[in-house]
Amino acid sequence: MSGIIKSSIARKVAMALSAFFLMIFLLQHFAINILSVFSPDTFNEVSHFMGTNPLVQFALQPVLVFAIVFHFVMGFILEIKNKKSRTVKYVKNNGAANSSWMSRNMIWSGATILAFFVLHFIDFFFPELNTKYILGDLSGMHNGEFKYYNELLHKFESPIRVGAYVISFVLLAMHLLHGFNSAFQSVGATVGRKEVMKKIGRAYAILIPLGFIFIALFHHFNGH
Repeated sequence: MSGIIKSSIARKVAMALSAFFLMIFLLQHFAINILSVFSPDTFNEVSHFMGTNPLVQFALQPVLVFAIVFHFVMGFILEIKNKKSRTVKYVKNNGAANSSWMSRNMIWSGATILAFFVLHFIDFFFPELNTKYILGDLSGMHNGEFKYYNELLHKFESPIRVGAYVISFVLLAMHLLHGFNSAFQSVGATVGRKEVMKKIGRAYAILIPLGFIFIALFHHFNGH
């Protein structure tokens, strides 16, 4: 029994560590994308630096892909194990009275967000790999100008794509409302500061996704 408990705790800690990495990545990604609203030239320069920096390309990006896959696969595993370990059915347990809707449906919001990541990779990551490492073009240029900003505008032209983008980030916000605090709780970081961590988690879960939604809507309505 103790071995089962230890392995369960280890899985939750591993899940939390991958969540921390992804939350840091999300914050960094937002910091770059918001530049596109205020200074397209700065956005182009920073994007080019990130896109040609060997440390980012050959160290951080593979870690990011691994963290995304690991986090969601581990989430599915934990969800399956939790369901199997329940000795009382959900109806008898009255889970709705003891937990939030999001905490009971993390697997579904997670699956939707994973689908968004896959789309994001298809849109940006794979074409970039093709351009840089198959065609051998590391310039980041198109028609004598940096292409990053114009590519961003192009992606936000379609109202259907923007709508899907907004829905994905609303679900991400809901996922983070539970997941942020859960991750810190798994590593014991909420002891003695539970209310403070809840407030920080709520602010992060709302403001960062809202910022991404703002960027998408701004470029959709102003980028033509």
